[in-house]
Amino acid sequence: MHGSRRIIFRRVPWDNPVGAELRRAQQAELAARFGTPDHEPGPPPSDADVALFLIAYERCSGQPLGCGGIRHLDEATGEIKRVYVLPYARGSEVASSILAVLEDCAAELGYSELRAEAGSVQADGIRLYESSGYARVPNFGPYAEAATSRCFAKAISSRTLAASAAS
Repeated sequence: MHGSRRIIFRRVPWDNPVGAELRRAQQAELAARFGTPDHEPGPPPSDADVALFLIAYERCSGQPLGCGGIRHLDEATGEIKRVYVLPYARGSEVASSILAVLEDCAAELGYSELRAEAGSVQADGIRLYESSGYARVPNFGPYAEAATSRCFAKAISSRTLAASAAS
């Protein structure tokens, strides 16, 4: 397990009601930050293209803390989507724990690279990716022409999974 021992992770279907509520909260927060409800440069993730979605819960209370998923881009590449931590749980390494578990899952799914995008007003997301070893890359796919997008990538391997299991 990553981060605090107080966190447990559950893989859930995309249409899980708790996951849907967390994504709605995230989108409302982003709409306020960007000043528009239409802030996503590419197609939103869906059940059809999300390879995995998970929810982080507080172990003792069972309260949700946050979520994150992996969108399938191609056989070797996944994209981090919808990493979100509820305001009351921020600053306690929940986001970095979610990201680390997603990286483990990506290795299990056979991906060799994870990509991510954060909007220019998402300083917290940009810091998360940079502090987690993601390198800035040219904007890819639907973000290629999006001036407000910042894209990142990180190589993922079975060594990543083995190192995580050992810690």
